[in-house]
This record gives sequence, C-alpha cells and structure tokens, in this order.
Amino acid sequence: MPSPSTPRYAAVDMLRGLAMVWMTLFHFSFDLQHFGYLQANFYGDPFWTLQRTAIVSLFVFCAGLGQAIAVQQGQAWARFWKRWCRIAGCALLVSAGSYFMFPGSFIYFGILHGMALMLIVVRLLSAVGWLLWPLGAAALALPWLALQLHAAWPAAELLNGRALNWLGLISRKPITEDYAPLFPWAGVMCWGLACGQCVLSHQAAGLARWSAALSEVVPLRGLGWLGRWSLSYYMLHQPVLIAAFSLLALWR
Repeated sequence: MPSPSTPRYAAVDMLRGLAMVWMTLFHFSFDLQHFGYLQANFYGDPFWTLQRTAIVSLFVFCAGLGQAIAVQQGQAWARFWKRWCRIAGCALLVSAGSYFMFPGSFIYFGILHGMALMLIVVRLLSAVGWLLWPLGAAALALPWLALQLHAAWPAAELLNGRALNWLGLISRKPITEDYAPLFPWAGVMCWGLACGQCVLSHQAAGLARWSAALSEVVPLRGLGWLGRWSLSYYMLHQPVLIAAFSLLALWR
C-alpha cells in the first residue's frame, strides 16, 4: 500500500477502471459472437474496430499516467522491474492461452506484449520533459509514413513479417486475435506520461482533491477497485466469460 508520502490518485484508478469495464463489455460481445449468439464482424465493422481503438488508447494512456506518478514519487528501478516481470509473464500466458483457442491466429504481440515494451521505452524517456509531446506525435505518424515507404520500396515487405511487425510499420495487419505494436501506441503512452507530468507539476493538489471527492461517490468506488487490480482482472475476466459460455453451451 502507498505511504502518505506516495498517495494513490483515485481519479487515475477510476479512469483505468472505466477502460476495464468497457473492455469487458467488448469482450463479452466478442464471446457472444464466437459462441454463435451474435452476428457481428469484429474485424471489419467500424462500430467494433473503433471501439477497440478507443479502449486500447484509454488503457495505454492510463499506463502513461501511471508512469508519471511512479517517476514523480521516486519509484526505484527494482520496483519497476518487479511490476514489469508480472506484465511480461502475463503476456506469455495470453500467448499460450490464445494458441489453445485460436492456433491459427494466436496472440503473439497483443496489448500486454506491447505494454511490456512500451513501459521500458517510456520510462527511459521520462526525463525529456516537453519533448514527450513531439515524440508522441512522431510515434503516431510513423505507421502512416511506413505505408508510403511500402508503396515506394518493395523491400519494405520485410516489415510485414512476424520478426518485425511488432514495430507496427506494416502495410497489412497480421492475422492475430490482438495486435498492439510499438507504433503508434508508444505515442499514446508518451502523451499519457506528458499529460501526467504536466498535471503533477501544476495541479497535483487539485488532482488529490478531485480524487478524494470522487472516492466519496459510492458507485465510482468499484471503478477505483478495478483500476487498482487491473492486471489481475485483465487476466481473469476472459477465462471466466469463456468458461461461462462453455457451460451454457453444454447445458443447451
């Protein structure tokens, strides 16, 4: 638990919790489709693809906010690596579990894989200050620039292979159930870090007061709890949903 000198900001936890709720609703709908209860195209319909982009953006942005708080509170590298190992380990479990369910499109570089890499990059960039804003913009622009490279230079096809497509500099999306490459998502995390540093530098007391006020709103406390246990919840929610749908299929 954080000490009084390293407070936990409930507002950030609740924002992360909101991302988790939205993600759960999205995955619940995906599972409905997978088990035949819903007809939907999660890979091509903008209603679903844009939601997926928004959910990942919110999730990654919150990770950047979290790094801003960690750096501001003097988090040691040892504690950073301890948390990082949990994320990397969970990423490997996701790959194994998805290979069991979707061997032809298993997750080899999904959101947790991307987060593990991006956290290292962003942590190393945490001291560059305002440069995080243009660096984030450059990271967001790189996939578009890569498309121009692919159109002009056939040898760029190498970037579409699995050995390099984790960079995100691709001309076509790989066949996988989840894909969160370094670019453009590192740009979103950079902006989350920059935003967090700006707020902590100029409005830390206001953020603390706002967090305290939100903590008094009972319906929002559940979001804060989810935000504090986001990794555990992320790892458990899909197995629980899939198990429930599997039991329902057996019962039918």
